[in-house]
Amino acid sequence: MNLKNEIMLITYADSMGNNLKELHELLNQHYQNAVGGVHILPFFPSSADRGFAPMCYDKVDEKFGDFSDVEALGKEYYLMFDFMVNHISASSVYFKDFLEKKDASAYKDMFIRYSQFWKNGEPTQEQTDLIYKRKPRAPYVDVTFSDGSRDKVWCTFCEEQIDLDIRTEATKKFIRDTLLSMCHHGASVIRLDAFAYAVKKPDTNCFFIEPDIWELLHEIEDVVKKEHVEILPEIHEHYTIPMKISDQGFWVYDFALPVLTLHALYNHDGQYLKHWLEMCPMKQFTTLDTHDGIGIVDVKDLLPDEEIEKVKEQMYSQGANVKKIYSSEAYHNLDIYQVNTTYYSALGNNDKAYLLSRAIQFFAPGIPQVYYVGMLAGSNDIALMEQTKNGRDINRHYYSKEEVAKEQERPVVQELKKLMTLRNTHPAFSLEGTIQVNSANDLLTITRTFGNDSITLHANLTTYDYTIE
Repeated sequence: MNLKNEIMLITYADSMGNNLKELHELLNQHYQNAVGGVHILPFFPSSADRGFAPMCYDKVDEKFGDFSDVEALGKEYYLMFDFMVNHISASSVYFKDFLEKKDASAYKDMFIRYSQFWKNGEPTQEQTDLIYKRKPRAPYVDVTFSDGSRDKVWCTFCEEQIDLDIRTEATKKFIRDTLLSMCHHGASVIRLDAFAYAVKKPDTNCFFIEPDIWELLHEIEDVVKKEHVEILPEIHEHYTIPMKISDQGFWVYDFALPVLTLHALYNHDGQYLKHWLEMCPMKQFTTLDTHDGIGIVDVKDLLPDEEIEKVKEQMYSQGANVKKIYSSEAYHNLDIYQVNTTYYSALGNNDKAYLLSRAIQFFAPGIPQVYYVGMLAGSNDIALMEQTKNGRDINRHYYSKEEVAKEQERPVVQELKKLMTLRNTHPAFSLEGTIQVNSANDLLTITRTFGNDSITLHANLTTYDYTIE
C-alpha cells in the first residue's frame, strides 16, 4: 500500500498484544479511523537493543508471527520497516562466518578491520578525537578469529551491533537484497536507522560525511523507487542536517518539535515554536515520542542555550517521575542527549496539557507519528525500568489486549482518538497546503489551509484550553 497522509502508529510487534496478529486485531477494533499507517519497530530475529541488532532480514522473529502477518497488516495500513544501514548483529551468520574463516569468508568485506582501515592499523589520538562517537574511546570491538589471530572491528554502538563497510560490493549487494525484500513484503516506507554513521573516512568525524552520504542515499533511493517505496533517513542532530536532506526532496523527521512543544507549554510562550512551524518542511514525519528518549540535541539553535537548559530542568521538575538518574549510566543510557520519559509524564500526567501537545503536533507540517505509549497516554513505567535497569524501558510498557481495551475508557484516550480521526479526514491538512502561525503572549493560533478548506487551532498555553474551528 502506498504512503498516505494519515497518522502513523509507532509500535513494537509485541507492545499492543503479544504479536502481530493481536496488534492487527486491536487496531481494527479500536483505531480504524484514527490510525492510517504503522511503523513496526524491528521485527526480525535480533540479539540486542530490542530488535536493533538484526541477525537477518529474511524472516520474522517467530515470537511475533511471520511475513503473512506483516503482509496482512499492510493490506489495511501503510507500513514502515527499519533497515539498520549502519550495522548487523555480531550473532549473525555473516559475522560468525567471518570470525570462523577470516580471509576465506564470503562476508569478510562486509566489516571494517582497523588493521586495514587505518594507516598504521590504529587511529592516532587526533583521529580518534575527531570521530563523533558514542563511546569514550575509539569505536571498535576486539575480536579473536578461529585461527587465534586478533583484530579490532569497527563498532559504533553496543558490542552486538557490528558496523557494515558500505564501500564494498559485498555490502552493497546485501543492502540491495535487503531493501528489495522489504519492498516485496509490504513496506511503504523504509526507515534508515543510524544513517549518518554509515560512511567512515580517516581524518573526518565519520558522521554525515559529504558527498559520500548523498551517494549512499541516492543508491538506496534508486533501489526502492522502482517499487514505489519511500525512504526516511533517521538522524538526531542539528536541525540544519535534516533540512539539507529535505532540500534534496527526501522525507525527514521532525525531532525538534517534542522539546519546542514542551518549552511552549511549560513557559506559556509560543514564539520559538512558531518560528519552527513556519520554517520546517511539509514533507516530514512529526514526532512527540518514539521508542527512544526525548532528544535535546535536535533543538540546538532553535532555542537559546539557556532555554534548552531550562526546559531540561523543567522536564525533571514538572514531569511526573522524570528523574535525572533514569537518563544516566546507572540505567545504561547510551545517549546523554536524551531524556527518558513518556511524553504524557513529561507533561506531569496532565490530560489537558497532553491533548494540547497532540493538537499542536497534528496541526504542524507533515505526517504525525504517534508512539503506542503516547496513543494510550501512558505514564512512566518505573517497574519495567527497574526490572531491566534500562532507562529507555520507562517508555516501553507492554500492553496486553485487555489493557489496551481498558485504556479506551479513559477520557484522554477517547479525546485523542477524536483528534487523530479529525487529522486524518480534514482536507485542510493536505501536504500541498499552507500553514499560518500566530503567537502573542500565551496565545497560539495555527491555521492549515488547502484550496477552499481551512481549519484553525486556538490554544491557550497557560490554561491548556483549546478550540478547533
